[in-house]
Amino acid sequence: MDKVVATAAEAVAGISDGATLAVGGFGLCGIPSVLIAELHRAGVSDLEVVSNNCGVDAWGLGILLGDHRIRRIVASYVGENKEFARQYLEGELEVELTPQGTLAERLRAGGAGIPAFFTPTGVGSQVADGGLPWRYDGSGGVALASPAKEVRVFERDGARREYVLEEAIVADYGLVRAWKGDRHGNLVFNKSSRNFNPLCAMAGRVGVAEVEELVEPGEIDPDEVHLPGIYVQRVLPLTPEQAADKHIEKRTVRSTEEA
Repeated sequence: MDKVVATAAEAVAGISDGATLAVGGFGLCGIPSVLIAELHRAGVSDLEVVSNNCGVDAWGLGILLGDHRIRRIVASYVGENKEFARQYLEGELEVELTPQGTLAERLRAGGAGIPAFFTPTGVGSQVADGGLPWRYDGSGGVALASPAKEVRVFERDGARREYVLEEAIVADYGLVRAWKGDRHGNLVFNKSSRNFNPLCAMAGRVGVAEVEELVEPGEIDPDEVHLPGIYVQRVLPLTPEQAADKHIEKRTVRSTEEA
């Protein structure tokens, strides 16, 4: 039951070229930066990444993207990362843009063993009808577009409405960062860093968590557990320096006079 590993290299062992990774975080909040840095150091490439976004140009998933280690991204947001946008528009990167709530539910469904679900989000748009550019040809044309999805009509509260079928996401590995975790893999996330982290761990066949504070089993009240250890196979305790190394995505300041 003790799932603690001693090094980041042990934590990402087995992640090889071509793997699919579900990576927690929102912007730079709650990203598993130590695990990402270790993947970069190990030289893993040709990755498919499922994450809300792709970090920024010099931090988070952005360091893998900058070295062309990522082949395909399923995300809901491209902004804040110029290299992400450049690679996508120039045909170097395949991007499946997905509505944010739909992305969250696709990950949750994958972890819950639900193969697909119907949602009204995207009906009447290219999300359902197909034609969203997944990959450009480098000259402004579309090399690969999204396919059309199944749309069905359901009746709710006396009204008939269209819903689009979305498939669940299951990744080879789920990489997350938690505020606190025990040796059994039970995790607690701090405030907004909870974001996509539980969902990404659920969706990964192997869940890997870096934790800022490691505690012994029983020290976390069961009612306070955000993600049970059944979804986590490896726990990497961070050093105080690693835990404190957090970047701000966009800093806004004002002068002392204005304050």
